[in-house]
Amino acid sequence: MRSICPTLIAAAIMLFSAAVTSAEDNGWVSLMDGKTFDGWKINENEESWTIEDGAFVAQGERSHLFYVGDDRPFKNFEFKCQVKTMPNSNGGIYFHTDFQEEGWPKGGFECQVNNTYEKDPKKTGSLYAVTNILYDAPADDNEWFDYQIIVKGNHVQTIINGDVCIDYYEPQGAKPGKAFERVLSSGTFALQAHDPGSKVYFRNIMVKRLPE
Repeated sequence: MRSICPTLIAAAIMLFSAAVTSAEDNGWVSLMDGKTFDGWKINENEESWTIEDGAFVAQGERSHLFYVGDDRPFKNFEFKCQVKTMPNSNGGIYFHTDFQEEGWPKGGFECQVNNTYEKDPKKTGSLYAVTNILYDAPADDNEWFDYQIIVKGNHVQTIINGDVCIDYYEPQGAKPGKAFERVLSSGTFALQAHDPGSKVYFRNIMVKRLPE
């Protein structure tokens, strides 16, 4: 067996260390390990969530998977993950929300996940019930697609596969009420299991905090 040159080993270690340092310098933090629900908490119907090939899988009765791995609320941030939907599936990604024991999240905003779900016209990329995509979905079923959410002050963008879908500016002075059911604040993230007929996968979930 040929021995491995110590110089090559040292070089490999340096390259690995540089890559880790670079990722840390960029500010991106992974929110999942792909093997467990560490850092996350399911609020109801735990059987609606499983892990498959490094992805969270949502399928079953209504349930939400909240990120609880950081006590500091997220206000301004870049969030990114990869999503895959099966045909006629509905799901969602919440931000600025808080853990609750049951029910649809009362706090925060939902970024819609829906490419072909027949019962709801609001498509993937919509800022649900705030500004919606009602016609052609920006992604396809049975394929992984990139989902990015950027929040800076009163500005929210949803970006699917590199294309901006929603570019929303919350009016100054907006307060919860009839005109504004939800307002930007701070909080955590939650993933949605919508119904037994919907199956949605989430993987490579990462976030980067932005200056406040």
